[in-house]
Amino acid sequence: MLLPAAPRARIWPGEPYPLGATWDGNGVNFALFSAHAERVELCLFDAAGVREIDRVPMPEYTDEVWHGYLPDARPGTLYGYRAYGPYDPPKGHRFNPNKLLLDPYAKALFGRYLRSDAVFGYRVGSPREDLSFDRRDSARAVPKCRVVDPSFAWGDDRPPGIAWADTIIYEMHLRGFTMLHPALPAPLRGTCAGLGSQFLVVATIVSPSTLDVKLQACNVDISTVRAGASRRSSQGVGP
Repeated sequence: MLLPAAPRARIWPGEPYPLGATWDGNGVNFALFSAHAERVELCLFDAAGVREIDRVPMPEYTDEVWHGYLPDARPGTLYGYRAYGPYDPPKGHRFNPNKLLLDPYAKALFGRYLRSDAVFGYRVGSPREDLSFDRRDSARAVPKCRVVDPSFAWGDDRPPGIAWADTIIYEMHLRGFTMLHPALPAPLRGTCAGLGSQFLVVATIVSPSTLDVKLQACNVDISTVRAGASRRSSQGVGP
């Protein structure tokens, strides 16, 4: 178990919300709920997720949420937690800082779970059974949480800008739509890949002139759709 004399990472108070690890473009805010933990440490790992390179005490506790902000952390950072508190199984408390905890709000995991008795908070095979206390470090046996960048670059993509009066919303069941579609090869039927394949592209209806083509691609009865649209228009009802 790594016990550094002093943490190397800079940490600021941060915010209790949102829970989990949140990249804001400058650093990462970490927030973890625990009603009974007396202390929580944020554990940072190397790029392989094997070696614990730092252990940083969470500096703030607000409304039962431990939180801190690492200005030098970036997407891709691997981390986990160690929580200190009472070990009193009869009362439901099993705090064991020897065990690396996953963030329940982690957006991604890195690595694999390795079958090992070290992941248990108690000593497997002990005469005291699950009332015993295990001091082995579990970090090598569990995956690590990974900080992610949730932003998405839309590039030149823009909303279609179609008026509601000219919009038709076609709702489909993916499996039912693709399973028997004659345009799809058998291996793609009933799958998300089939819906997005080159054989079957259901595009946004961008003008009345393309309506028939789009609906035919969807195997929709065109006359039924047009009749329904006409009735809604005459009644002043939007899509």
